[in-house]
Amino acid sequence: MQTTDSVPDRAGTVIVGAGIVGCNVAYQLTKLGRDDVVVVDQGPMPTTGGSSTHAPGIMFQTAEPKELSQFADYSRRVYSDLEGADGQQAYNETGGIEVARSEERMDFLQRRVEHAKAWGIDDPEILSPAEVEEKLPLVDKEEILGGYYSPTDGQVSGVVACDALAREAMERGAEFVPHTRTEDVEVEGGEITAVVTENGTIEADEVVLATNIWARQLGEKLGVHLPVTPVEHQYTMTESLDELSEAAVDVTDHPLFENYENVSGEKAKRLLVGPDRPILRDQDNAMYFRTHGDAYGIGSYNHDPIVPDPQELGGNDPDGEQGSVHEFTDYHMDNATHPDRPDKAPRQASNELLPATEGKELEFKYNGMFAESPNGLPVLGPVQEYDGLWTALATWVTHAGGAARALATWMEDGVPKLDGEPMDVAHCDVNRFDDHEGSWDFARDIGAEEYRIVYNIMHPKWVWTETQRDIRRTPMYHSHKELDAELWAEAGWEEPQWFESNADLLAEYGDRIPDRDEWTGKYWSPIEGAEALNVRENAGLHDMTSFNKMEVVGADAGEFIQHLCTNDMDLGVGDVKYTLMCNEAGGVRADITVTRTDENRYLLLTTGREVGNNHVAWVREHSPDDVVVNDVTSSLAAMVCTGPNARKILSEVTDVDLSDDAFPFFTSQEFFVKNVPVTALRVSYAGELGWELYTPSEYGERLWELLLDAGEEYGLRPYGNGALNALRIEKGFRLWGADLHTEHTPYEAGLGWAVDLDTDFIGKDALAGAETPAAAADGGEPRHEVACLTLDDTEETILPHRPVFAPGEGRSPSNSAAEPHDDDTLGYVHSAEYGYSVGACVAYTYLPPEFAEPGTDVEILYEGDRYEATVREEPLI
Repeated sequence: MQTTDSVPDRAGTVIVGAGIVGCNVAYQLTKLGRDDVVVVDQGPMPTTGGSSTHAPGIMFQTAEPKELSQFADYSRRVYSDLEGADGQQAYNETGGIEVARSEERMDFLQRRVEHAKAWGIDDPEILSPAEVEEKLPLVDKEEILGGYYSPTDGQVSGVVACDALAREAMERGAEFVPHTRTEDVEVEGGEITAVVTENGTIEADEVVLATNIWARQLGEKLGVHLPVTPVEHQYTMTESLDELSEAAVDVTDHPLFENYENVSGEKAKRLLVGPDRPILRDQDNAMYFRTHGDAYGIGSYNHDPIVPDPQELGGNDPDGEQGSVHEFTDYHMDNATHPDRPDKAPRQASNELLPATEGKELEFKYNGMFAESPNGLPVLGPVQEYDGLWTALATWVTHAGGAARALATWMEDGVPKLDGEPMDVAHCDVNRFDDHEGSWDFARDIGAEEYRIVYNIMHPKWVWTETQRDIRRTPMYHSHKELDAELWAEAGWEEPQWFESNADLLAEYGDRIPDRDEWTGKYWSPIEGAEALNVRENAGLHDMTSFNKMEVVGADAGEFIQHLCTNDMDLGVGDVKYTLMCNEAGGVRADITVTRTDENRYLLLTTGREVGNNHVAWVREHSPDDVVVNDVTSSLAAMVCTGPNARKILSEVTDVDLSDDAFPFFTSQEFFVKNVPVTALRVSYAGELGWELYTPSEYGERLWELLLDAGEEYGLRPYGNGALNALRIEKGFRLWGADLHTEHTPYEAGLGWAVDLDTDFIGKDALAGAETPAAAADGGEPRHEVACLTLDDTEETILPHRPVFAPGEGRSPSNSAAEPHDDDTLGYVHSAEYGYSVGACVAYTYLPPEFAEPGTDVEILYEGDRYEATVREEPLI
């Protein structure tokens, strides 16, 4: 690699960190045409001494989060096209096998197949123990029940890939500067101006932090509290095994060997050798394995999490210790220390699964390091505090290629994309975090928790139960506790999922609430169904304080609101309108209700929890200097009183005329509930007669009590998020981040009625002329459009993120235009919940237009069974 000896005076983009992430970002930016990219790193190149240097490079593409599978699939293709310095490909497509030692894990592997089919991973299949042994002869088939096989999984050498990526980026004009530690980033007027290194200052328009485990160190200097946590991870390589003697390889003449050895020592002779057989995961014991020539590498998550202080990591000195490598802790390999696996030490698990490793010396061993984020996903995007500051953090080698592509297109075009198509990265956005997540106490504990559960069987509804709980309390928290609410942590908020105090409702509604199987019914209570039915028949009160609320103020606020929103936003004071915010590509950035509360003041209400912070950042990013955007989420308590008796209940505590004529749908008024000031909106996400009520936080608890007391004779009950999801989905209301996101346009989402092309707004050019999915197609291929499904078996319920297929053999689609696609995946389930008033499970998906017609039959693969479903006209009720 021909690097630069001196620090340049200026660059358009400076990337801090030349590991697998930084090299991928440089590769992608230069591929998009940028030639003024400079990459700086504290270590030598390509073996910088960071995580990429010591990572074993295993690549399992299948994950439940769609984003991780998308990133991994794209990364695999990038690495497969790279040619190493020795002419060899950087990627070893050996296949990957995850084995099961328990029935619960076999069920998990079936979900692997379903997620792979949903996300487009090639040819996933379940193997018998004998088939696993055939592909991995050293595995003891008596120890396993089966395996999941993904033939395109494999291994990439971080160093070889970094070298190849950097060389191609340099051919397109990028410069790489090794042995140069970044000390600070200069800002002026909220904009990035320069990167300060130990060897000089580089003026820059943009800076990308690709430092992973060192992210917190630089972030703190800028006052940006990035919840990126370094965690230690055990990796070791056995001595030569007789059973692998034919696979022995001498790599001392490899072009990168000397460079690698200078940083990593003798273990370079193993790390540079790619595997010659499928990589292996034993997730029941939180371990993985790959061959290094005639030795086996053993990676272990099967130990108590070890979280070092990021401020004490130090740097990478090629002549001394590496900050990313700590001394191997033999105790954690030889003893059972994992909190969830108290009975088996890692070494014992290895000996059982691979008997050839028993009694063999662990020739090379170390505690490596990588970065975790609070939700286990990358931390990408523009940092809202500073123009020109970007992050590419908490990203593993498996996902680095795809994450870098999404980031590069984001930087270049304003929209994250993969393979030319928009990609939703809301759950990866650097701006998703709440203030408390920036504390080291939080980042340390949650980083450790994420490490602990990496290979656990995690339910999609699981939330932290003990770690970092009880952080944010709505004003109604104590009332929720008194009513025995089942509280779940959502973005730090303690939110009710259901109320045990409503268990008596089951006597009335229990026969309309089907039981669920063990997996589907985990973290679910039939009380959710009873609460939902009570809302439909009487009334309910829901705490919606955590929904993000913004106040937009200024003389030009109205003009700005129109620029943000797809609908005609010519509102009078007191008017409320549902609208969308789109990105530059026409993808739905958020759905919001906008209330004009005064001549130059607007209240914006949008999705709550984690993704809602992204919307706040988006609005602030686009606001002009003379418009102020205030996040008022925490300063306003919010609740909705909804149901057929809602008007009667509110009339008990206010003298305001609540009739349809005096208080029409989608209008707002300010009045008093007894002595509590409220801003009331005649809207309801539950789809019933209802009013959303907003009041300063100090009044929230009292307002809640007044309404509960007034509603007692009218059947008013509090209800949680479980009931709300059931209520909204059977009414066809979209949930942003689930069945509504940037990968689809308003027309594809069935929300074209919220778009007025006679107005000017962000994304208009992309939407013009695309009023139908077919018109929005690229190259004549039809795009997907939203479809509402109900399961034909009214007693069954499914969970999201499972593949949708054309009907099986002998079952023809009702729509004659919809020809069966064999076993091709048509789409996947975005949202699913039982509709208690509908009497069936409701699912939302996006399908090719010919399959999205009401009456069309499809099938959903869930937990190994195919469930027949039918596309319905929406709304269902």
